[in-house]
Amino acid sequence: MLFSSMVFVWIFLPVVLAGSFLLRKPRFVNPFLVLASLFFYAWGEPVNVLLMLFSIVLNYCAGRLLARFEKNDPYEVKKLILTLDIVLNLALLAYFKYLGLLVEGINAVLSLLRGGALAVPSVALPIGISFFTFQALSYVVDVYRGQVPAQKKLINVALYISFFPQLIAGPIVRYREINDQIEDRRVTWDGFALGIRRFIYGLSKKVLIANVLARGADALYKLDIKNVTGGMAWLAAILYTFQIYYDFSGYSDMAIGLGRMFGFRFSENFNYPYLSRSIREFWRRWHISLSAWFREYVYIPLGGNRRGRARTYLNLLIVFLLTGVWHGAGLSFILWGLYHGFFSVLERLGLGKALKKLGALGWLYAFLVVVFGWVLFRVEDVPAALQLMGRMLTPWRCTATRLYLYDYISRHMVMLLPLAFLGMGPLQALGEKTGLAAKWKYSWIETVYCGALLALCIGALASSSYNPFIYFKF
Repeated sequence: MLFSSMVFVWIFLPVVLAGSFLLRKPRFVNPFLVLASLFFYAWGEPVNVLLMLFSIVLNYCAGRLLARFEKNDPYEVKKLILTLDIVLNLALLAYFKYLGLLVEGINAVLSLLRGGALAVPSVALPIGISFFTFQALSYVVDVYRGQVPAQKKLINVALYISFFPQLIAGPIVRYREINDQIEDRRVTWDGFALGIRRFIYGLSKKVLIANVLARGADALYKLDIKNVTGGMAWLAAILYTFQIYYDFSGYSDMAIGLGRMFGFRFSENFNYPYLSRSIREFWRRWHISLSAWFREYVYIPLGGNRRGRARTYLNLLIVFLLTGVWHGAGLSFILWGLYHGFFSVLERLGLGKALKKLGALGWLYAFLVVVFGWVLFRVEDVPAALQLMGRMLTPWRCTATRLYLYDYISRHMVMLLPLAFLGMGPLQALGEKTGLAAKWKYSWIETVYCGALLALCIGALASSSYNPFIYFKF
């Protein structure tokens, strides 16, 4: 079920909100929210809810076993429990997400040995499996480290792993950030109003901007490379750059807003990443919850930056490699992760110091690096992606085409691009600097504005069936 769907906006959300308000206390609301979340997840593929239930029971039992051995502290036993839990979680993720890639790798080896090829299995990917698997792992690891007590109530673990606002595409919530809120939270009118406001802003990002830009990006990326000029390649890359930001940050805004409606406070997942002046800064602003997860559960355990420069650079490359693999089972995602890792290491080697002195040129560098990276991310066929990137680098060499750009890009899309640019941070920064942002928030003008946005969103949803979320496939 999509947040940006009529069923969710007009039926599911009102019913769940009404039920929560009637039940009031968390001990009654939590089981209700678990059932609602499982229904939400089962809406598209009912069978996948069994996988969700297995994940809940598996990680709940792991937490309880760790708590049982805590007093006598048999370190090896606790380590074994943690290892088994991690292996089982990652095995599920690997089966559904990476089995095809693994078989293709085996076939590549067999072809070198002149052996037969294995049939590549077609396994349907459960929506959001990467997100809820990482959340489940953070719970067990935090219990193992003694940072939080093991949860005695199965229903509470179930709510943490399955809660529908951030179930499908994050933000990835670490257990210790939310464990107190599960049993001790309060819904206030101010918080509820703030949640509605945030949800509307997120919905408008998705429906009024991302969906419109997506049509142009998809149309251009579907073209035969022979007919794509350098200018068309640049336009496709820019459209997708803004599409993925407004799509994903819009989802995160909706998730955070929904959480506030139910009394939960989720951490921010985006902080105007396209204002970054380096790739290191970009990853402090983009998909913050994923970056924080990898930093805490992978980068620091590997040694972080405590074991010398060479080991630091290796650790960074490992983290970015895993970041690429987390996003998808394909060579393009692996290369995309290593691409960002390369620039992160380059900045640590000295480029970062130079960027601080460049001012606006530092922003231009970071933005262009990100734009080129998104081409590799969007076009999963690596040779085709490299061809497009080549045309972007030498646009004067690729100008001949039999196609007319206005057949693929509407005036609406062209007019929307400047607004998309302003909305990615410059407008908000200007508001903060002039003090207008403080006057705008919670004013009657903003209330009218949000009402108008909601009306436009409903109209757009009613008249269009084009409504995908990019990060649902991860």
